[in-house]
Amino acid sequence: MNIPERIAVRLPQLVFPSSEVVLYNHNRVRKLGFVPFLTHKRDLGLGLGLGLSKKMSSSMENCHVDVQNKLEVVRPATEVYAQEAIEALKAGKVIAVPTDTLYGFACDACSLEAVNRIYEMKGRKHTSPLAICVGDVSQIKHFAVTEYLPHGLLDSLLPGPVTVILRRGESSALEKSLNPGLDSVGVRVPDCNFIRVVARGLGKAVALTSANLSGQPSSLCIKDFENLWNRCAYVYDGGVLPSNRAGSTIVDLTRPGKYKILRPGSAKEETLAILEKHSLVEEAPAI
Repeated sequence: MNIPERIAVRLPQLVFPSSEVVLYNHNRVRKLGFVPFLTHKRDLGLGLGLGLSKKMSSSMENCHVDVQNKLEVVRPATEVYAQEAIEALKAGKVIAVPTDTLYGFACDACSLEAVNRIYEMKGRKHTSPLAICVGDVSQIKHFAVTEYLPHGLLDSLLPGPVTVILRRGESSALEKSLNPGLDSVGVRVPDCNFIRVVARGLGKAVALTSANLSGQPSSLCIKDFENLWNRCAYVYDGGVLPSNRAGSTIVDLTRPGKYKILRPGSAKEETLAILEKHSLVEEAPAI
């Protein structure tokens, strides 16, 4: 019997008797039905192999959460919990996830009920469209028109902190109820393993928007939107994100050979260099 198991036998009913927590133990995960567990800084190193970037993993210790809330809804953003997140999305629920820029609310983009829930919890107007997230660049063609884009452009921009605005087209697999009336859609492939694994597992587009109340500062840590935890099925903690709250760079690519930067975001200069390398020119402003 190892040390954690001996502790479990000796302390069967100390705190939160009905809470289930997960104890990391040398790459094994053992579920204990009643033992309180505070994540140790040393154990967070396991995240490096389970879906967190090094920066995200090293910063997790800086984003402390209340123990009771952690036991109820907060999970580490590692692949250990990816299937749980996938099942939540399939059930039409909203989850909170880290990305390579900000924390976001995510749901099945084909679930009208889940999409409406995101608008409600953020206090966001339905006239403000939601972007979608997919696990791999190769999946974008199923949801938007890409044939007119220069070869290799999307692979150069993504994965990364960029949202590309593309034409949906008649063959898009997106539900008509997502952003009704719009013939374009914003697409993300974040450079974050956790959300990409979840998107692949869902097998559909994930609706993704910043985890905050509409008009409020964006979230770099789960504590920033603690008032909204109770509206989420799960909150996946990736630590304090190394961003400046600028979010992704948004670039409109709906016109062949042209581009328009709609939001500078956190990768404007890199994005411009890639666009120019692929011979795209900036769209002239409307007069």
